[in-house]
Formats: sequence, structure tokens, C-alpha cells
Amino acid sequence: MRIPFIAGNWKMFKNRAEAEAFALEFKDLYQGTDIRAAICAPFTDLDTLVKLFEGTGIGVGAQNVHFEEEGAFTGEVSVRMLEDIGVDYCIVGHSERRQYFAETNETVNLKLKKLLASSIRPIMCCGESLEQRDSGVLFDFVKTQLEEGLAGISADDVKRVVIAYEPIWAIGTGRTATPEQAEEMCAFIRKTLIEMYDEETADEIIIQYGGSVKPANASEIMNQDEIDGALVGGASLKAADFMQIIDF
Repeated sequence: MRIPFIAGNWKMFKNRAEAEAFALEFKDLYQGTDIRAAICAPFTDLDTLVKLFEGTGIGVGAQNVHFEEEGAFTGEVSVRMLEDIGVDYCIVGHSERRQYFAETNETVNLKLKKLLASSIRPIMCCGESLEQRDSGVLFDFVKTQLEEGLAGISADDVKRVVIAYEPIWAIGTGRTATPEQAEEMCAFIRKTLIEMYDEETADEIIIQYGGSVKPANASEIMNQDEIDGALVGGASLKAADFMQIIDF
């Protein structure tokens, strides 16, 4: 049985003092909850969150990582550095990384392999633009992201990958895919994973929906059969709002 997993993505928000204030409030709200939760924060906040969330069951994730162990890669952070802090998760292939920082299916694949050789679980993002949806190529586009992103990854390893479906047209726009649209694509992702691996493997993989998830729509989205969680943007910046989503 797949345990629901709600992850917050703070993007480029919150300094260390703001992260500490959030953590102190959120860990009190989270007590006794059986839904898995994590906060994916800027690199500068990770150490603070790891220390404050220790023993609470709340995970901490990075928003990006480099696929090389070390080297002349100014401004980058390695898997080993994240492991040293005690990070639990790492987002790879977010649409904003693809759009603004030249992330490709190939680099997503390299990062996934590096993370899967460590203790850190990857959250792999995929999703189509409005143009791709309207032109009818949305399923082909997402299938290619999955096939190229997961190339060479074994069935045993892929079970540790969280897939986050994030329609680009619903990220930070206030627009949300209808529950039916989100379910349709998440079901297609599961079907593709069955074709790539097998049904038993695909049934173990957590598939999240991400795209303007808020307290007001979380229940409808989370109660779809093939949606196992959410990757939450703006609504994860306030502890009370994020907790409402977890309590869907």
C-alpha cells in the first residue's frame, strides 16, 4: 500500500531565520500525523531544517543537485554534500530548472543515478506546457520524459523514485488541473511505468501531483485513485496552510 507523501517546495523563499520560525510552528502542528511530509528548501536552509526536524518524521529535501561527485562547478552542490547534512530527498527536473537552467532529460537521468547510489530519495518532475496539451502531444511528451529520465535505472531502484506530475501551465499561475485531468495523467504515468518495468514495480511508485495545490483543492486532488501525494509550492510557505493540505 502506497503511503501518501506531501512535499513542500519553497523555491527561492525564506532565509534561515524564516525557515527556523516555520519549522518550530510546523513540527507542533504535524505531531501525530500519519501522512509523510517533507520540505524542499533552498540550500542555505537545509542544515537548519534537518536539525529542527530531527525525530519528528518530517523529511527535508533539496531542490537541485549536480551529478558529479566534485570538481570545478562553481555554484553547484554535490550529492555527497547533501548526504553530509542529512538530507532525505532531492527534486530533479523541476520545470523551472528545465526552463531557466537548461535541465534536460539527460541531466535528470544522470542526477537520478547519482542520488539512487546514495541515501537520498529523488523526486523526479515531469509535465507538459499548455501548448503541448492543446496540440495533443501531452502524453507523448511526458512518456519521453519518463523513458529518457529513467533510462538504465533498475526496477529495484526505480521504486525509490517519487514521480511528481506538474503541468507547467498550472505552476504558479493560479490555474489548477481539474482532478480528472490530474488523475488522467497520473494514471498514464503509472501505465507507462508498467510498460517500462512491470505492474508490481509500478504499483509501489509514489506519484504526486504538483500545480497550484492549496487547502481548498487538496482533498479533491488527493482522493483520486492514482494520485499518492502532492508537490506543493506557494501553499507550503505557511505552516498552517501546508498542514491543512496534509490533513486533506
